Amino acid sequence: MTEAWTLKGEMTLSCSCAVFCPCVLSLGEHPPTEERCQTWAGIRIDEGKYDSEDLSGLKVGLMMDLPGIMARGNWTAALLIDEKASALAVKGLTRIFTGRVGGTTHLLSILVGQFLGVQQIPITYETNGDTRIISLDKYGGGAITPVRGKEKGQNVVIRNSEYWIGPDVIVSRADKSRFRGFGRNWNLAGRSAEIVKLNWGNSA
Repeated sequence: MTEAWTLKGEMTLSCSCAVFCPCVLSLGEHPPTEERCQTWAGIRIDEGKYDSEDLSGLKVGLMMDLPGIMARGNWTAALLIDEKASALAVKGLTRIFTGRVGGTTHLLSILVGQFLGVQQIPITYETNGDTRIISLDKYGGGAITPVRGKEKGQNVVIRNSEYWIGPDVIVSRADKSRFRGFGRNWNLAGRSAEIVKLNWGNSA
């Protein structure tokens, strides 16, 4: 039986690259700028379903530690899920973010070599002007601001890419960024970040 799912919303991702993440344009074939990629992300689900379970309004956090070129796999990952999520929502989100239900996130089932588990915590994802402010409770969080473009009021955006997260990527920078947990302790302030609208799902 295929598990149908959809997820629309926004992801804000903070990583250890010194300048904008080369994985976006190289589709994971170019090495990270710092030899390995340390990254965390916050996700705001505006609309979503896992089978008949409504996921709308929930927040998710991700931790991913990549030993080198993204496309070569062997990632280590962990999942943080909104404390407001029901047991069925936790099951669904876990299956979605480990790639077990196909669709947009299927590649995670191939690329993640070690999954460190799931924790339910309070998560907030707020927008203040253009800045996204994310709290992952004791695991950290940050403030991520888009990079301004030449035209007043316009941000730098990569459009129409084949990046798996989404085709349009807002180039951003971490004003503040910390992640502590699962054996990691990262300070990624001043490093690369991105903001991407999500329209994910499978064909069930």
